[in-house]
Amino acid sequence: MSLQYRSTRSDTRLGSFTDILLEGLAPDGGLAMPQAIPQVSAQELVDWSGLSYAQLAARVMHRFADDLPFEVVERLAAAAYTEQTFHSKAIAPLTPLGVEQGAPLALLELSNGPTLAFKDMAMQMLGQLFEYVLTSRGQTLNILGATSGDTGSAAEYAMRGKKAVNVFMLSPQGRMSDFQRAQMYSLQDPNIHNWSVPGSFDDCQDMVKAVSADLAFKSKYRIGTVNSINWARITAQVVYYFAGYFQAVRQYGLKMGDAVAVSVPSGNFGNVLSGYVAKRMGLPLSRLVVATNENNVLAEFFNSLVYRPRGSTETYVTSSPSMDISKASNFERYVFEMLNGDAAALADLWRQLSSTGQFSLADNQTVRDRMAASGLVAGESSHAQRLAAIADIDAKYNRVIDPHTADGINVGRQYLRAGEPMLVLETALPAKFGQTIEEALGRPAPRRAGLEQLESLPQRVVAVTQDVEALKARIAEQALL
Repeated sequence: MSLQYRSTRSDTRLGSFTDILLEGLAPDGGLAMPQAIPQVSAQELVDWSGLSYAQLAARVMHRFADDLPFEVVERLAAAAYTEQTFHSKAIAPLTPLGVEQGAPLALLELSNGPTLAFKDMAMQMLGQLFEYVLTSRGQTLNILGATSGDTGSAAEYAMRGKKAVNVFMLSPQGRMSDFQRAQMYSLQDPNIHNWSVPGSFDDCQDMVKAVSADLAFKSKYRIGTVNSINWARITAQVVYYFAGYFQAVRQYGLKMGDAVAVSVPSGNFGNVLSGYVAKRMGLPLSRLVVATNENNVLAEFFNSLVYRPRGSTETYVTSSPSMDISKASNFERYVFEMLNGDAAALADLWRQLSSTGQFSLADNQTVRDRMAASGLVAGESSHAQRLAAIADIDAKYNRVIDPHTADGINVGRQYLRAGEPMLVLETALPAKFGQTIEEALGRPAPRRAGLEQLESLPQRVVAVTQDVEALKARIAEQALL
């Protein structure tokens, strides 16, 4: 019997991995979660530590996708994770910076893929999975997504030209960098459709959820998602936590089983949730640092246990724009875990959230204990602090980092422990945020060869309103059936 999935909000059974791969929200509005988190033994950690990234990806992902033959997952991973695509044989190399307060500090490079952001790490695998499953079943899929800047381009570059797949991507008008806009809107592939929405990322995300909640429409037009509400995204991201840990063991002379900490720039919570899943599987991660920007809903929660998401008018436009999110979709999965899989209790919290705009877990000692065991801690970083971090890392280590990674550095430094490596996830390359880099360093951000004229390419984007019915009509006109 393969691993089965359920909804976070009810006892609704959702099937196996390939059943949920092509879906977005569960019929009850919840998110897919496995009935149990697969476990990795101490011996398996040793056995896996010498594998290539693609080999490691096949083994980690097959634990969650065991309704697919292992040989298929292995072949798809080998096609997704190539040196040509990621400009590195290691795919996600660990780069030591130095030692601070007695703690080794390193960057886990996740941004070497085609769109210079960590979203490529999962999206390249999703492109392979989608094409395989759809062609095997003789089906089509219309992907509806929302992006704050990086998910959209990563999805589009992974799905462009793929058989049986259309991509409809919503993005917030005026809230991405020039580079991010050019990366997405310059694509001319007929199966890629960019639609800009007045408002914030959260407004775009709400529209996607509203369309997905219309079950008849979703079924008729074969609507799926690549946002991190798609569980396959989470499982693919789990892989680089294992890869980073194994590199830390080798580079710092650790024993297998010694703990490391990870600092994760956080917006929609999928990246750090993947680290939590890796920890649950048995990877020795001491703490997962949730690094936010001025949109500090998550930092506020982890420091007060009060969850109070903001509306779009209260969501700041910052210099780390991919984290300008105030309603993190994957946070629901974490709360579900902290409630020990009690879907009824979670549904009650979300009803309370809907009626009052917030909820508190401060009085629930069991949840407090589980949160402490989960290892998640949090902090926030401001514009001035990220500029200072970019300048400091450049001066000390001759390394230019992007603003989101700078947030990870700032908050990670608050949680250093002597002797314990702190791995900061590099979530994007600085070229995507040239204006901020120039402000911090007084010189242009370095660019990969071939991208010098990206902003001058012709762009194709359609402005739409926040009208969900109009959005559905537009999808109906252009959907693959």
